[in-house]
Amino acid sequence: MEPSKFIRVSYELTAIEGEERESIETATRENPFMFISGLGVALDAFEAEIAPLKDGDTFDFTLTAEQSYGERDEERVVDVPKNIFEIDGKIDTRYIYEGAVVPLQNAEGQRFNGTIIKIENDVIIVDLNHPLAGKSLNFKGEVIENREASPEEISGMLKMITGEGCGGGCGSCGGNCGGDCEGGCEGGCGSCGGCK
Repeated sequence: MEPSKFIRVSYELTAIEGEERESIETATRENPFMFISGLGVALDAFEAEIAPLKDGDTFDFTLTAEQSYGERDEERVVDVPKNIFEIDGKIDTRYIYEGAVVPLQNAEGQRFNGTIIKIENDVIIVDLNHPLAGKSLNFKGEVIENREASPEEISGMLKMITGEGCGGGCGSCGGNCGGDCEGGCEGGCGSCGGCK
């Protein structure tokens, strides 16, 4: 088995759907995307493209929808009873509004996000597809660092993935990352890679 690698990259991510191209995100040299290979933090196809590269190598590749977040599935647009979103019989419109991405949990305890499409009288229509489902993703950037990961780095990343070191998968690390949280970990500790 190949050893896990600690990888830092800067990139521009563009989503492509038909003729439309949309700039989605930029990871800069100052605030790069960091991950450890083999832990499932990055898309498998992204990792396969990046892992063989060396410090300073540039890249420009496109992943198909199948290689990234899959095709859109209209059956994953569901009606959810409105009362599930109520607290004391009311909807908190600061968090529940059309276009909002909300954390959800199924009966088995699995957590996932959904996007609110429409709020009706007794139901809220939620899209459970990933926002980038059905789109090809172009990554263009540079490898800042690619080296063998230390046991401590692997352990730290595993704690973030499980929420053990981040107070249960918080959005700002809850001060439990054992250090600083570069960039605030806005995407959730399991995905930011910036918690040390």
